Amino acid sequence: MAPRPGSNSLPGNKPAPTTEPFKQSVTGCMRAIAGEPELEVTFSGDRPGLSGQSARLPEPSRKVSAREVAVTRGMSDSMALRIACHDKAVHTKNMPQGSEARAIFEAVEQARCEAVGARRMQGVADNLSVMLDDRFRKTGAPDISSREEAPLQDAISLMVRERLTGAKPPESASKLVDMWRGWIEEKAGSDLDKLEAEVEDQDLFAARFRDVLKSLDMGDELGDQDEDTDPDQSEDSGNNDEAETSGEEDDDGGEQEAAPQEMELSGEEQDSGDTEAAEADMEDFAEQDMMEDAEEPGESDRKDSPFSNRPESDYKVYTHQFDETITAEELCDTAELDRLRGFLDKQLTHLQGAVARLANRLQRKLMAQQNRAWDFDLEEGLLDTARLTRAVTDPMSPLAFKQERDTTFRDTVVTLLLDNSGSMRGRPITVAATCADILARTLERCGVKVEILGFTTKAWKGGQSREAWIGAGKPPSPGRLNDLRHIIYKSADAPWRRARRNLGLMMREGLLKENIDGEALIWAHERLLARQEQRKILMMISDGAPVDDTTLSVNIGNYLERHLRYVIEDIETRSPVELIAIGIGHDVTRYYRRAVTIVDAEELAGAMTDQLADLFDDEVDASAQGRGRRRAGRR
Repeated sequence: MAPRPGSNSLPGNKPAPTTEPFKQSVTGCMRAIAGEPELEVTFSGDRPGLSGQSARLPEPSRKVSAREVAVTRGMSDSMALRIACHDKAVHTKNMPQGSEARAIFEAVEQARCEAVGARRMQGVADNLSVMLDDRFRKTGAPDISSREEAPLQDAISLMVRERLTGAKPPESASKLVDMWRGWIEEKAGSDLDKLEAEVEDQDLFAARFRDVLKSLDMGDELGDQDEDTDPDQSEDSGNNDEAETSGEEDDDGGEQEAAPQEMELSGEEQDSGDTEAAEADMEDFAEQDMMEDAEEPGESDRKDSPFSNRPESDYKVYTHQFDETITAEELCDTAELDRLRGFLDKQLTHLQGAVARLANRLQRKLMAQQNRAWDFDLEEGLLDTARLTRAVTDPMSPLAFKQERDTTFRDTVVTLLLDNSGSMRGRPITVAATCADILARTLERCGVKVEILGFTTKAWKGGQSREAWIGAGKPPSPGRLNDLRHIIYKSADAPWRRARRNLGLMMREGLLKENIDGEALIWAHERLLARQEQRKILMMISDGAPVDDTTLSVNIGNYLERHLRYVIEDIETRSPVELIAIGIGHDVTRYYRRAVTIVDAEELAGAMTDQLADLFDDEVDASAQGRGRRRAGRR
C-alpha cells in the first residue's frame, strides 16, 4: 500500500530519531541491578541524582554518541549498585565523626559498591571506567599541579578500586593518584591490601577501612567506634592525649600532609538526596542517603529533652587565652594568597557568570531605588515648578515646595559571616567565597559597606585550651574547650580591590576545622554595633549546627546549640542589627526567625542576593508608607 501523503515513511522524510529505546534499556538495567522493580527512573536536564527509590539521569542528546551512552550507563550502574550493595544503618554505625575522615569514608564506600558490580559484570566495569574518566576530565584533574589541588578522598577511593578490581585509575585521574600514591602506600599500603577479602561484607569492610584511616593519622577523627571503656578516655572522646596533641600540632601549622585541600561534599549536603553529577561528581552518590535515617556523626548525642533547648545563659569558656582574631594577611603571605585566589577562581569559573548575573540584578534594584527622589507639597524647600501655577495664583499657599529625599542605602553596613568548619570543604566553601566576593563588589558600587568574616577553631578536638584543662586535673563542666580562630577577610572600610585575594585563604589546606557558632555571632555582632552606620545587617552562612567534639564530650550534649539559641534570641529581640541566616543542606529555620535553607551550595548566590534585596525592599516600602501617612496628615 502506498504511504499516505505527508507520512514520515516517505523517502526523504525520515522519522526523527528517538531516545526512548535507550531510556527504556537503561531503566530496565538499573532496576535489575538494584533489585528494585519499582525504582523510578527519570531523565531531565536537572542535575543527576539518587534519592530513596527515585533516580534522575541526564537527558540524552538527540544523536547519542557511544561515549555519552557509556557515561550515562556508568552513572546508572553506579546508582543501582549503591541501592543494591549499601546498607545505611551499617554505614552510619561505622561513619567517622571527623569531616575529613568522613569524606574519605564516603568515597571509599561508593568505590566498594561499584567494585562489587565491576567484579561480577565486565560490561558494568567498562561503563564505570568511562564514567570516571569523564568525571575527572570535567573537574580538571588532568591539569592539577600540586597536592592541594588533588583531593585525597579521590586518590584513596581510586586506589581502593584498583585493589578491589585490578583496574588502573582512569587516564584523566592518573596524575591525581600519583601525587598521593607514595605517601598512602607508605602509611597504609598493608591495610589497603586487606580490604579485598571483605569487599562483599559492608560491615567488615568498614571496620578494615577504619584501620586504614588510623594508619593515615586520622584515628582522632574516628569517634565513638574507637572508644575504650575507660571512663577517662570516654570523657576525652575516646582518644588518648598523645594522639590528640599530635593532631593539634599538625593542624595548627596548616601543613598536615594527610588533610586534603578539597573535600567535595559534606554529608549534611545529602539530606535532600540531590546528588550532583552534572559535572560527574559521582562520589557524591555515596553520600546521598547518609542522613535519611540517621543523625549527623558528631551530633548523635544531642537529644532534645523538654525545655532543654530553651535559651540559657550558663554558657562559659574555660579560657580565652589561646583564642585569636586574625586577618587573612597574618595567616598567609601575599604570594600564597595570590596562588590560592587563582585556585579559587579556577574551581568555579563556570559559576562566576551566574553569580555575577544575580549580583547585577541586585545592583540594578538598589541603584533604581537610589535614584533621586523627592517629597512634594511641603511648606519649605525648593520651589516645585510643577506647582508654579498655584504659586502665581495663590502666593500664600504653603504647599508649593519640594525637597530631595535622603537615601537609606548609603548609610548601611552588611556583614557576611561565613562558617569555616571542615564540613564546608569543597564546593560549599568555594561557592561561599565566590558569592561573598561578588556581593562585596556589588554592594560597594551601591555605596553599601561590606565586612566579610569567617569562624573556625585552631585545632581539631581541642587545642591548647584542652591541654590546659588536662593539666589542671580535668575539672568538671569546663565549658567551651577549644581555641577559637576568628578571621577578618575584609573589614567594612577596606576597598574590595585590596581584600579580593584574602578570600583565597579559605582554599588553604588545614584551615577549616570545627565551628562554634554562638561566639562567632557575638563577635560579628559586636563589630557591627561599633559601626557608625544607621542600618546594620548580619548574614550568617553555615552548613550545620555548632560542633566541637571536645566541648561536647565534657558538657551536656546540646551545650553549643543551646548557647547559639540564646545568642540568636538576644540579637533578634534586643539588638538594632538585622539578622539573616542561610543554611546549606541544614535546616536553620529552627534557629533563626529570618532564614532560608538551600540543599545545594550552588543555590547560595541566589539566596544571598534575594535575601538582601528583600531587606532593602522592606526598607523602601516602610519609608514610602511613612511618607504617605505624613502627607495624608497634613491634608
